[in-house]
Amino acid sequence: MSLMRDEIGQQPAALERTLQEEWPRAEQLRAYLAARQVRLIVLVARGTSDNAAQFGRYLLEITTGIPVSLAAPSVHTLYEARVNLKDAVVIAISQSGESTDTNLVLERAQQAGAFTIGITNESASSLARLAAHTFLVRAGKEKSVAATKTYTGQLLCLYLIAYALGARIELQDLQRLPAWCEKALELEPQIRRSAERYCFMRHAVAIGRGLNYANSFEFALKLMETCYVVAERFSSADLLHGPIAMLEASFPAFLFCPPGVTWKPMCELIEKLQSIKAEILVITDSSNSRLQQMRSQIQSALVIPEPLSAENQKPIDLYTPIPYIVPAQLFACSLAELKRLDPDRPRTLNKITQTL
Repeated sequence: MSLMRDEIGQQPAALERTLQEEWPRAEQLRAYLAARQVRLIVLVARGTSDNAAQFGRYLLEITTGIPVSLAAPSVHTLYEARVNLKDAVVIAISQSGESTDTNLVLERAQQAGAFTIGITNESASSLARLAAHTFLVRAGKEKSVAATKTYTGQLLCLYLIAYALGARIELQDLQRLPAWCEKALELEPQIRRSAERYCFMRHAVAIGRGLNYANSFEFALKLMETCYVVAERFSSADLLHGPIAMLEASFPAFLFCPPGVTWKPMCELIEKLQSIKAEILVITDSSNSRLQQMRSQIQSALVIPEPLSAENQKPIDLYTPIPYIVPAQLFACSLAELKRLDPDRPRTLNKITQTL
């Protein structure tokens, strides 16, 4: 068994540990931030952590109403611009906590008057020391170069930060996430069989919308770094604004399709993809009662059992991103193994990448 596959399987326990240890810190931060005016949130990260930040952008704006920006580290590191971050919260996300440019942005943000938060898997890291408040992803040492359990842990920490900023995130809903990931892991035999169909795939698109847009980035990254597939990532809207022209018959398209507000535009895209006879694989869950209506247009679907229930006031897909990425991780790992590639040691990559 590869380290990547083993670490994918560790995610339910890692999520449970992270929630248990970090929820009290979220409560403390919520009390502290209640007395502060926050006009802006800025997220800074690289690689897989940047995909987590993309999720954070949607989550935080949807649940708190505070504008969110994704930082461009080069603005600070290469151009040495001074940005007014008074009354801003700047959140740095790094698996190792040693990403040079991420830490420099955080340091500059602190000097500019921002309140800083770190998310990292390493308690003794530079990031943990720099940030005014740190959330620890308690995933244990991640040995595979391809990040899996640290990505879902980062997403969980972003839910905790949303709660600290006043969002109506419920502890009992977060507590169901580990069990839902366990259910996603049960799809492993089906995923292995599905991956066999794509053994000679050279190009693909991964597509999401809203809260699952970040997962399209993360799935594509896993396909690129472990399977050496040229994988583009789009929202369903952006794909229709031009890039769909490159798709043709049998072109692989992987879609994240939760029920809720994104289901209708994703269905419209599925119909368009079917008209050009693209190869479609959908990731969804068993609460998606309208999936059956689209079955004739979908070659393959990975359906996660027993989804969370959410109150009517919340987006129905609010808690789907963590369990939805698990089948995608398993697919990339299975495909790499079928191609006789080592997903733990992608060529030319190291676990820690330092850039300026």
